[in-house]
Amino acid sequence: MPRDLHLNLFINSRGHHEAAWRHPGATPRALTDIRYYQDLARAAEAAAFDSIFFADHLALGDEAAHVAKGQLEPITTLAAVAGATTHIGLIATASTSYTEPFNLARQFASIDHISGGRVGWNIVTTWLPEAGRNFGEAKQTPHAERYAQADDFLDVVKKLWDSWADDAVLDDREGGRFADPARIRRFDHQGPHYQVAGPLNLPRGPQGRPVLVQAGSSDTGRGFAARHAEAVFTAHLEKQAAQGFHADLKARARAIGRDPSQILVLPGISPVIAGTEAEAQRLQRELNELTDPAVGLARLSARFGGHDFSHLSLDQVLRVEDFPDPATVQAAQSRAAVITALVARERPTLRALLHSLSGARGHFSLAGTPEQVAAVIEDWFTTGAADGFNVMPPVLPALFDAFVAEVVPILRRRGLFRQGYSGTTLRDHLGLRRPDSQFFPATGIAAAA
Repeated sequence: MPRDLHLNLFINSRGHHEAAWRHPGATPRALTDIRYYQDLARAAEAAAFDSIFFADHLALGDEAAHVAKGQLEPITTLAAVAGATTHIGLIATASTSYTEPFNLARQFASIDHISGGRVGWNIVTTWLPEAGRNFGEAKQTPHAERYAQADDFLDVVKKLWDSWADDAVLDDREGGRFADPARIRRFDHQGPHYQVAGPLNLPRGPQGRPVLVQAGSSDTGRGFAARHAEAVFTAHLEKQAAQGFHADLKARARAIGRDPSQILVLPGISPVIAGTEAEAQRLQRELNELTDPAVGLARLSARFGGHDFSHLSLDQVLRVEDFPDPATVQAAQSRAAVITALVARERPTLRALLHSLSGARGHFSLAGTPEQVAAVIEDWFTTGAADGFNVMPPVLPALFDAFVAEVVPILRRRGLFRQGYSGTTLRDHLGLRRPDSQFFPATGIAAAA
């Protein structure tokens, strides 16, 4: 059976390159101007992208002098973007570490209703120590414990989203019955981290539950994704690693009784696109030269839990031994592993590594023509490395406009990407079934094909 290529637009600041804000192709609008995000969402919708995605940052960090910061809070942004669009999926990040299940469940259920069934939740456990200090936690929670807490969190929110049967609302004005209380369930969850009575205080959303997205790629993160995720945003710098991740995640899902087609793997791709390869490489160099090495060093340190790299010179050739073992890192273990694998494979200088990470923070970056970018996408898609891509334009909107105008038509000519939408919900776009309620399974709306 033919597979559909899935494309998501990841909207970050004025682009994913840390120097994007300085480039003339970047938006002149403030990062607090909702029209910027609405315009990008409408452009992605016109190109029939599956969804747009906003990450979240729970701490400012020390980069604001040289990196564009201050993007709007993502959940409220989705609500505003929902009213400016009609079909495109809307995904926002929210942390299981620093919110409560009840609040999160009602926020995402509300946006699912507002958007007509287009919302997705990117589940993160938040590893930044600065974020903990903003929420009154002086000590960072260990990696495995964050995921154990997230498992309990997911158990609660799924119960909350399922606590109303699809037919619970009667709205019987003549009979005087608004809802059938027998079709609304209090469940009294008593877990290791959360005690929640339920039910949710609004009806079940059009999709039943928001689409569940996850981005962790450590062993613990893969296990979590296999249990819960329906789409996985992941970072790989070369195809072989992406193929291994794709196969492993599908196998893990199958082993616990899930249909592997119901978990999509979407690696990040950050393409610099120009008419010739030389021109694209020149543009990439220009962006890299606009970066501040101190910012890159601070970001590298954060990836390794605060490790001090200041003793290394910028033109020193790196060794794996210059880095902590990723398995010992209590921050983002999977991203630390990607970086050390790159160092082992390419032996870059520190300056070259910082330039590589400045483009997309450890995601796959390339510079080339539209044909070259489309060829990479097709190759990864057809050889078991990806079910689609999380598109991360280095400069917004200029390089997203180039992707839509030049790359998407090539993908369509090759029969890989849709001409338009065939459904109305995010689950429709992704080919995901609508989940039955665990409390009222007989009332579930027919699953999407």
